Amino acid sequence: MPLHDVGYRGWRGERRGAWSAIGVIALTGIRLAWTSRWLRRMVFFAWSPALVFATSFFAFEQAIDEGRLVAMRDAARAGRNLDGVGMLGTVLADTLGRSQGHAAGTRAVVPSGAAGADPQVDVANTRRVVWSRLLLAFMRVPQAVLLAVVIGLVAPTLVSRDLRAKAWLVYFTRPVGRLEYLLGKAAILGALVAAITVLPAVCLWLMGVAVSPSVWVAFDTWDLPLKAVAASLVLAVPTVLLALAYSSATAESRIASFAWFATWAACWIAHSTLTTADMVAAARAVDAGQAAAVGPREGRAGSWGEDPFGDLDEARVERPAARNAGGVGVSGRFRWLAKAAGMDPLIDRWAWLSPYHALGVVQAGIFGIETRPQAVIPPLVSLAVVSIVAVIVLLNRIDAPTRV
Repeated sequence: MPLHDVGYRGWRGERRGAWSAIGVIALTGIRLAWTSRWLRRMVFFAWSPALVFATSFFAFEQAIDEGRLVAMRDAARAGRNLDGVGMLGTVLADTLGRSQGHAAGTRAVVPSGAAGADPQVDVANTRRVVWSRLLLAFMRVPQAVLLAVVIGLVAPTLVSRDLRAKAWLVYFTRPVGRLEYLLGKAAILGALVAAITVLPAVCLWLMGVAVSPSVWVAFDTWDLPLKAVAASLVLAVPTVLLALAYSSATAESRIASFAWFATWAACWIAHSTLTTADMVAAARAVDAGQAAAVGPREGRAGSWGEDPFGDLDEARVERPAARNAGGVGVSGRFRWLAKAAGMDPLIDRWAWLSPYHALGVVQAGIFGIETRPQAVIPPLVSLAVVSIVAVIVLLNRIDAPTRV
């Protein structure tokens, strides 16, 4: 009887190496995730806020073109509201309401006719501050929240489904290591981060340049797209690693999804509780005997309707201008924008406790809005610790079924 070779046949094609497996894993995961109609809708919805913020860029450039910045500056320093410019008025009131050369994070009232008042507005510097704050608010409020929801829907199944279906028997019997597997799964979420944060932010900057009266605006703000990419990277690394760590810790994707959303909600509640407790304690201290030192207040420290961003130690500042600079107009509709755009002069000492607030402080530091090390370092250390712990969990859990 003839003998036939029943062994493995040699591969005659091109060898691309083990690192090519990262692209295969990522592309396969992206195609599978994109089959979800809810995911497609969420990604599409993530681009819609860019149109709203683009109107603010257009209104700001129109104000520059029409020479209305000086009048707006005088109105802001006099404590008057900037009506008719929507949420842009919140940013402009705080930016233009500062005295020339005044330190970031503090406010001062300079009447328009006062000696030493700058008769002109530094357009280039004002544009950089306004654009940076609008981009930061865009990335913090709509984009960060949507990204947390999308990651919570996609990430829990990435590793847990492989554990449940014993797909590791296929992955790790081939020349695929745990590092390639981890990077391939992380690339899936990285693509979502790019689609939800990086691309809309860069397109928003391009729209701002397009509606500007001069092409030189691009040279004045050339680094903002790079800062947007860096801010998105800071947002992506801890969130992606934490989500994958939860997914690798259990074979049930529902448990991983619950843990993801519970972490964000619990940390947010803890941050809000501790912050409110600080405000109540400060208000009681003022009521106990410090009111004479800081002057009369128009409302209690815990009253978000009057001055949500006013420091008790800064109550010497005239209240109308501080209220205007704090972004609280007649209705206070854009209070969220003032907080998200980094216009709160207070240091959030509990930001490290909440991923959302910690990411916001670090992103404000990247955009140059928050420059105080004591404000940026604790959240940065907190995010670094979360990332390191998540990596340790991932490296121990991904190939755990293959170890005897």
